[in-house]
Amino acid sequence: MSPLGSALVDYLAVRRALGYRLDEVGRQLEGFVAHLDAEGVATVTVSGAIDWASSTPNGGSGACRLAAIRGFASYLQALDPAHEVPPRGALPARTTRRVPHLYSDSDIAILMAAARTLEPAAWAATVETIVGLLWTTGMRIGEVLRLNVEDLDRDAAVLTVWLSKFGKSRIVPLTPSTINALDRYRASVSGEDTGAMFIAANRARASYARFNIDFSRMLDSTGITSAAGRRPHAHDLRHGFAVRTLLGWYRDGADVHALLPRLSTYLGHVEPASTYW
Repeated sequence: MSPLGSALVDYLAVRRALGYRLDEVGRQLEGFVAHLDAEGVATVTVSGAIDWASSTPNGGSGACRLAAIRGFASYLQALDPAHEVPPRGALPARTTRRVPHLYSDSDIAILMAAARTLEPAAWAATVETIVGLLWTTGMRIGEVLRLNVEDLDRDAAVLTVWLSKFGKSRIVPLTPSTINALDRYRASVSGEDTGAMFIAANRARASYARFNIDFSRMLDSTGITSAAGRRPHAHDLRHGFAVRTLLGWYRDGADVHALLPRLSTYLGHVEPASTYW
């Protein structure tokens, strides 16, 4: 293995130990290092990085590939100043993040009412409760769907989220009204002993595909759209939770920047920068 290859192994190990999966980034950097090794180049240069990132078909956009190289090059430069770090914005990004829809309280009430019209009744209760839990906790949809009954600790008033994004687990505190809603839901499906918190119509664990189909139908039937006329998404409920939390802190006169790491931890983000978005 070349010195660059060994350095890449160490770099990925350090980043992954911090919670980053880096599956795609790892593949991109392996391709970049293989290219440099084939060319007999032992030092990362700005021109070499830009040329490779803009010309290779190794997945992702040129800007994404160059961003991956930037992180690795910064690591290398700390070990050897001869390595160059490509500047930000050297290649234009082709995509922008979709602006989320911020649901209002009335939107949620309308959606939950629409959920109660679904068939069968057990599935209607499942969808309604999932929407309420997403709204009140800001959890990721996948986290909610993977919950097991044993993950709810009523005495401590918390849910445990196991091995979520980036392999992180965390505790999610719940309000009394949320616990009561979960208790009512579990009582309504008490005959279903699968271990899963949320049950589908076929008595198996609720799936994202089925939930997303019915959530889209509920949006269509209620006429809820974003300000730009685009279809909202269920994941926008998570954005809404973050925004409502920040607004509450501002209204209370709290030090929002000092508190942001708490919200970041609550949401399961790797770093506050993700929470700022």
